[in-house]
Amino acid sequence: MQADEIRFLFAYDRWATRRVLAVLDGLDPAVWTRTHVVDERGLGGILVHHLGASQRWRHGFQDTGESPEPEREPLPAIDQLRERWEAEWAALDRWLPAVTDGFVEHVYEGVPVWQMLVHVVNHGTQHRAEAAALLTTEGRSPGELDLINFAEEQAARGTAGA
Repeated sequence: MQADEIRFLFAYDRWATRRVLAVLDGLDPAVWTRTHVVDERGLGGILVHHLGASQRWRHGFQDTGESPEPEREPLPAIDQLRERWEAEWAALDRWLPAVTDGFVEHVYEGVPVWQMLVHVVNHGTQHRAEAAALLTTEGRSPGELDLINFAEEQAARGTAGA
């Protein structure tokens, strides 16, 4: 796997996450704050965990020494979560262009870095699917979240593979 392909996957991750975040406006606060819907988490907890995991992996790759755990903080309001995602995406925008094929190919503790990076995106897919199912039961489906839908949108805009 090459660095450009990793950047594509992270762009997909952002696109799909934004689709989920876009349908949260006006959500019943009880739905947002409910717990123990999927394991110990509810909708808000699932989306905060998705953010926290993404942050922790990026900080680990960048070796910042930081390990954010927003899951341990009080549940943020929906707008606050969106702001935190925007900040995370800005941090990714500063880091991802510097990711090289050599970095992606590096093996750390027996695991190629590209597999770790794909895990970050795949982990997001799991939690978006959980959130999308919960939102759909509330009449707020985020629509199609499949990678092929993102790829087709990119192709229609002439940015396929970018």
